[in-house]
Amino acid sequence: MIYENVKAIADKKGISIYELEKKAKLGNGTIGKWNDVSPNVENLSKVAKVLNVSINTLIKEQVTS
Repeated sequence: MIYENVKAIADKKGISIYELEKKAKLGNGTIGKWNDVSPNVENLSKVAKVLNVSINTLIKEQVTS
């Protein structure tokens, strides 16, 4: 869920996951692991800052109808 949200927001902003990881000063592949492992708050905060969104936006469950 978190990875999908991050990916969708990054795509809208024209930023690749690789570029996002570099800008957030995260290791290569860190965000991709968020499919299986929950990120820590520090890393979520770094990504939210780069994407200019709140942490809540990154972690909220998308409601589909």
